[in-house]
Amino acid sequence: MSEETTPPAGTAEPGRDERGDTGTGTGGNERTAESTHTGTQERTGERTGTGTGVAGATAAPSRRALLGWGGAGLALGAAAAGGAAAVATAGGDRTSQAAASGAAVPFHGTHQAGIATAVQDRLHFASFDVRTRDRAELVRLLQDWTRAAESMTAGNTVGEGAYGGLAEAPPDDTGEALGLKPSRLTLTVGFGPSLFDARFGLRDRRPAALVELPKFAGDNLDPARSGGDLCVQACADDPQVAVHAIRQLARIGFGKVAVRWSQLGFGKTSSTTPEAQTPRNLMGFKDGTRNIAGTDTDALGKHVWVSRKDGPAWLVGGSYLVARRIRMNIETWDRTSLKEQEDIFGRDKGEGAPVGRARERDEPFLPAMLPTAHVRLAHPDSNGGARMLRRGFSFTDGTDGLGRLDAGLFFLAYQRDVAHGFVPVQRSLASDDLNEYIQHVGSALYAIPPGVRDKDDWWGRALFS
Repeated sequence: MSEETTPPAGTAEPGRDERGDTGTGTGGNERTAESTHTGTQERTGERTGTGTGVAGATAAPSRRALLGWGGAGLALGAAAAGGAAAVATAGGDRTSQAAASGAAVPFHGTHQAGIATAVQDRLHFASFDVRTRDRAELVRLLQDWTRAAESMTAGNTVGEGAYGGLAEAPPDDTGEALGLKPSRLTLTVGFGPSLFDARFGLRDRRPAALVELPKFAGDNLDPARSGGDLCVQACADDPQVAVHAIRQLARIGFGKVAVRWSQLGFGKTSSTTPEAQTPRNLMGFKDGTRNIAGTDTDALGKHVWVSRKDGPAWLVGGSYLVARRIRMNIETWDRTSLKEQEDIFGRDKGEGAPVGRARERDEPFLPAMLPTAHVRLAHPDSNGGARMLRRGFSFTDGTDGLGRLDAGLFFLAYQRDVAHGFVPVQRSLASDDLNEYIQHVGSALYAIPPGVRDKDDWWGRALFS
């Protein structure tokens, strides 16, 4: 929950492939409509039972190959889907009932999708520990994951599909997304600091900025909900599509990787589309009013994408992701007076206007706020201009055993360098009055490689070359 500076909106998501990925049927089933990057022709087809690939892409592994992946799956649930999301078009930004249209987001591009992309409504985030110690096996896994992601983000099944194949073998796809549209599914992969140990010969390729985060005031981190060698962020407007995607990648990785922890999210708490309605967090306040827009190429280049002068070369065009599971003391907050709530945030609860201002997007006058107000402490002017692109989601994970909701914010922030982004802002928030009502209980940091350029590329190719 931080304050960002509002950038101007542009016309298209930078760094995405302007070709719409075309699915071709391997079992006589083809998609009924295709989508270009401009969004003027959105996909309306649905997943069929037999697998489909991406035009010109390397064929997905066969069912026989998948026998080596194992048939174990993840029993995972999610909340119901819904809501509107913004879709960038070449003719200008517009909002669309994306969950109804089932639009697809192109997979190939200079940067990975799921960062500057208009934020979807649902999240399934998974952190993995790498079990294999064979570098070649890890490389093959990343290649297999890439091919599967190409297919799923296009709205197709994995491999040869969920049925109609060899009866004696498990199907390539588990099938729970059959009949569902792409739902703007994006899959974003990252590499944690622990991947750069002696196992795979990557120690000298670890970015200098990929350091373990320092301990911050109030941290109560659970090691079981922190860290990990790899991460996959699946975002979609349909929760079943996001859960299906993580489940397929976990199946493909069976025996090579294992899920360390995962998090379901709903109700995005930040937006990369400033022309759309600002979402609210579980405390009832608008969140991410001044987030970086996904179309603001200048701000993205300055604050989000790793440049050549930053290095290393394999990470140019990528980013760094900080993931924090922030538990909210909902019951205590709900008994706090409205005036105190607004003083704590530095904004009014209805319009979302800063203290002393009339409208949500009016420039905040920081001296008018309490010195301990969240907006004042998190604002770039209080942190040497530090900014991040945030893609957080709310979560509820049952109760804590004491009759209180286990609920809060799953904070996701992309930045060019954590030393000039998350770290100074979080240190500034040490005196935030909001700390009485929240606690950071999980944490992870990942280097996010650049996008997959074409059918011959794969996640992390430059790192392992």
